Amino acid sequence: MKKLVIAGGTGFLGQALARHFTRKNWEVVILTRNTQAPTLAGRLVAWDGKTLGPWVQELEKAQALVNLSGKSVDCRYHPRNRREIRESRLAPTRVLSEALQNAKAPPSVWLNAASATIYRHSLDTPMAEEDGEIGNGFSVEVCQAWEKALFEAPLPGIRRIALRTSMVLGHAKNSVYPILARIARCGLGGKLSTGEQMVSWIHVTDFVRAIEFAIEDEDLQGPLNITAPAPVRNCVFMKTLRETLGIPFGLDHYKPLLEVAAWILRTETELTLKSRFAVPAKLLQHRFVFYYPFVDEALSDLAMHRNRTASPFDPHLLELQKP
Repeated sequence: MKKLVIAGGTGFLGQALARHFTRKNWEVVILTRNTQAPTLAGRLVAWDGKTLGPWVQELEKAQALVNLSGKSVDCRYHPRNRREIRESRLAPTRVLSEALQNAKAPPSVWLNAASATIYRHSLDTPMAEEDGEIGNGFSVEVCQAWEKALFEAPLPGIRRIALRTSMVLGHAKNSVYPILARIARCGLGGKLSTGEQMVSWIHVTDFVRAIEFAIEDEDLQGPLNITAPAPVRNCVFMKTLRETLGIPFGLDHYKPLLEVAAWILRTETELTLKSRFAVPAKLLQHRFVFYYPFVDEALSDLAMHRNRTASPFDPHLLELQKP
């Protein structure tokens, strides 16, 4: 039985991966600070994300390691949160690197969470891995330090991939799609500010498939954009969301109101106003096939499955959805 270790795997993306690989008969081990967390898949093993401990034995003879650890960026960027956002990413990455250096039979591939927000605000130029322009500001600085922590130590024989992931669309209480759907159903699903900012996104089914693909393709390494091949403008995204939910109208949100709303909700407008125009050049070059390359297909699928108990990446449902 193949073995996958997921650090920080009790959230939306970690559980999506755990279910996907469990269905493929992999042993899935989840490194977590909360071994009492309610999970649907994976064996929980305690770690603190900072120091070596008994958990390091789980890396021995594993096929792959995926690190998804990190505090949510859905918060105000005051000094304490900035420090926690940074350290909750760097500390786990560094301790995993140390553990891999000491392992006798380490996994052959290490996929570490990163973010497509590393690229600059772009309205008209797509950002691929090889020639994408790096941005500036707090979020970008965290992304750069995060990737540096992944690649800085010598780890012979271990392929390393920085998962520059865009917004992942799926059903879970801590994912963005249910939030956007609720906003739309309340009649507030109009464009954000000018609506011209680009939105990079990916359906959760393609997210888990892309991770599996990256594990299996021995030529993939370095930064990897995990995003659908057809980003759209925010006005198009919100219009498509309304249409798939059967909502006839949506009030627009102008920037001054967004600033007030962000302050009330204790978050930052960067999460909605930055234009993210990332494209999956490497995945396409390596012939990865997306099930949901276009946003209307992705949002229609999620709207169709919102009342079902089965997840939208259930193998049976995927088989029915294939063209």
